[in-house]
Amino acid sequence: MVFKPVTHVLFDMDGLLLNTEELYTVLFQNMLSKYGKEYKYDLKLRLMGRQAHESAKIIITELDLPLTVEQFLAESKKGEKIFQDTKLLPGAQRLIEHLHQHKVPIALATSSSEESYHLKVDKHHTELFSLFRYKTFGGSDPNVQLGKPHPDIFLVTAAKFPDKPDPAKCLVFEDAVNGVNAALAAGMQVVLVPDPQMDRSFTKEATLVLNSLEEFKPELFGLPPFDD
Repeated sequence: MVFKPVTHVLFDMDGLLLNTEELYTVLFQNMLSKYGKEYKYDLKLRLMGRQAHESAKIIITELDLPLTVEQFLAESKKGEKIFQDTKLLPGAQRLIEHLHQHKVPIALATSSSEESYHLKVDKHHTELFSLFRYKTFGGSDPNVQLGKPHPDIFLVTAAKFPDKPDPAKCLVFEDAVNGVNAALAAGMQVVLVPDPQMDRSFTKEATLVLNSLEEFKPELFGLPPFDD
């Protein structure tokens, strides 16, 4: 397959660069156990990539919880300390540092709020994430009116680059189907690194599907190849 060359790269964060998706599973199951409910994978799949208030609304409706969105978010906030010790996923550091070193413009486009971002990054990953000059926090940025699968977050992020690249020149890295659909709706190519449990029938729309960021070959998209 031939891919179109790109000049700019946008990264999702949760579940792609950081192992937060497995931590969200622990957090939500701990909460739902109080109500005798189970956080099943098909529900998780629908939530991945969404903003927090959207996820809360879906969980409450789907599992018939006796909570408002505000109550759900307040309760989940109590367990968020687990995010202070997030770990980088394989290949993330190498790819980010490589693109930065070769002066490829990169940006972060996460559905997390700015507060949640700092909770996940500040303790262990500040230096690496400082390489992203441009960051968009979908959960707290008023310019991102609609969360993934809508294209807002990627269009808002791309517009932050001084040279205002054509969306067709932007490559997105994602781990979630909602993120893939958002990137495609924005007119961008998208590399999907799905959760291992994800049914591969959900991955068909992505431009390229990898098991890990370690497998990515930048030259496929006209980017500088790895030195080793």
